[in-house]
Amino acid sequence: MSRPPLPPFDETSAIEKVRLAEDGWNSREPARVALAYSADTRWRNRAEFLTGRDQVEVFLRRKWDRELEYRLIKELWAFTANRIAVRYAYEYHDDSGQWFRAYGNENWEFAEDGLMQVRHCSINEHPIREQDRKFHWPLGRRPDDSPGLSDFGF
Repeated sequence: MSRPPLPPFDETSAIEKVRLAEDGWNSREPARVALAYSADTRWRNRAEFLTGRDQVEVFLRRKWDRELEYRLIKELWAFTANRIAVRYAYEYHDDSGQWFRAYGNENWEFAEDGLMQVRHCSINEHPIREQDRKFHWPLGRRPDDSPGLSDFGF
């Protein structure tokens, strides 16, 4: 199985890869999203370390069970032949109705088949008031004409 675009990346293919990742995560479908990662993928997500696609799927299921009405924007920061760095922000609320905004950076490394084999992620989040939310598109894929991360000044 391959997951285009494939490395080595140029600016256009790196931007496409980032948007495809954003679209996948905004689907909030753990089994589908996990297919973007190699079977032996290695992750660091905050202080949690995962190995393998199965652990990623469990992690994502747990994440989206807690993070309700999740909306994410990713933006390319830098790239090389088989690596991409992104920054991102997402908003969600918990089961009590408290809204949060999270900001983060990810470093990705891809295998030749385009599957992500390494993901290092750092995230900070803080509570926000519902009226301070910025991401209002309908759940799912962010529309193409919706502002990007830099448009919000994040």
